[in-house]
Amino acid sequence: MLLAPVDAVLAAALAALVLDALAGEPAALYRRVPHPVVALGRVIAAVERGLWRADAGPAGRARAGRRLVAATLAVAGAIGLAATPLLWLGPAGWLVAGGLASTLIAHRSLVEHVGAVADGLDRGLDAGRAAVSRIVGRDPTALDAAGVARAAVESAAENVSDGVTAPLFWWLVLGPVGLCAYKAINTLDSMVGYRSARYRDFGRAAARLDDAVNRAPARLTGALLLVVGGRPGRLPWLAGEAAKHRSPNAGWPEAAVALTLDVALAGPRVYPAEVVADDWVHPAGRGDLGPADIRAALALLWRLWAAVTALVAAALLAVSR
Repeated sequence: MLLAPVDAVLAAALAALVLDALAGEPAALYRRVPHPVVALGRVIAAVERGLWRADAGPAGRARAGRRLVAATLAVAGAIGLAATPLLWLGPAGWLVAGGLASTLIAHRSLVEHVGAVADGLDRGLDAGRAAVSRIVGRDPTALDAAGVARAAVESAAENVSDGVTAPLFWWLVLGPVGLCAYKAINTLDSMVGYRSARYRDFGRAAARLDDAVNRAPARLTGALLLVVGGRPGRLPWLAGEAAKHRSPNAGWPEAAVALTLDVALAGPRVYPAEVVADDWVHPAGRGDLGPADIRAALALLWRLWAAVTALVAAALLAVSR
């Protein structure tokens, strides 16, 4: 880590993981101030409105999309650089940096949102559909109870990489600059990285960059999930099952969860504007998922969190001696 002391980067990472697990996203705070990702999304939307032109043609829209990526990364990088000196200020500095970093890690909120689907299914199918509609884009009315549970498990698997391990990975590699840049790229992809008529060209740069920065973290997350889930013997199956997923990265944690829980994930799905006829990931697994499977997936996510936190703590002890 070139921009800050390694021990401070590790200490702040440890603080961020613990603070997020304890506090998550305090509703009282974010009723008063926007969440950093929400604020970033508003900036991206404003810049997009100024750059996107229906009459620009495919090449023109692609150039405009690249300018959006460059502008967003410039803002995020500047914020990261401004925060980096905190890591030189001793415990007070890395604690503050860890607190700021915790706002860009989303383990606790992920567990709460996915857990709400299990609680909803306990009350009935309609409540389960309402809860899952808050975390996935597919048509909830097309889901039976097993489909609701499957969507929740898939969301848990995919988002633990995007929301926890990938941000941590880039924090450990590049400190605040890496974390801010990663969240900017991830937010860009979630807003414009679609294959729709509007974003097919405009969002191509954002989507490709998101694929690139998630490549290593997604694969590491998949391997760690199998290990902490007690299924290291299935590591040789991981790449083959991940390749069945339409996403080059989301397939890795989803395949790991499928192999660990012995359930079938992905497969055909219905969205408001399209039907996706994807292959099943781990088709030999059970298809009759329910609330217990959602809670098993969340327990797996907590084991992943514990293992990653322990690894960061061990590294901090090693470099501090």
